[in-house]
Amino acid sequence: MRLNTIKPAPGAKTAPKRVGRGIGSGLGKTSTRGHKGQKSRAGSTKKVGFEGGQMPLQRRLPKRGFVSPMRDDVAQVRLHELNKIDADPIDLATLKSANVVPRKAKRAKVILSGKLEKAVNLKGVTATKGAAGEIQKAGGKVEA
Repeated sequence: MRLNTIKPAPGAKTAPKRVGRGIGSGLGKTSTRGHKGQKSRAGSTKKVGFEGGQMPLQRRLPKRGFVSPMRDDVAQVRLHELNKIDADPIDLATLKSANVVPRKAKRAKVILSGKLEKAVNLKGVTATKGAAGEIQKAGGKVEA
């Protein structure tokens, strides 16, 4: 196969309709635009959402706040919640099975809240700087 011999498959390319080229073409006179009206005129365009002068739906409805689509992806775990878990190392699956984070969470992050009473090893779970310091102070470690 050579690059200069490549051709599209038969029927893949069709010639565009040439409107406004006389009666014999079958696409003459009004050139597929019908008779009269806004859409038959040259340069006719309407704004997206235009409703004939009526106030458009997107302007009639009130504006409401913003909800992040990723709000459920990262779950926060308080430091004292790690005391309940008797697994080593603690990963996302362990946190889900202990009902510490919701099932649909994709990541978890430990935050500094409460006291840690035992050494824990985190694997695949991130921690804030303060929480990581407390975990190391208690004899545990944080692995990314």
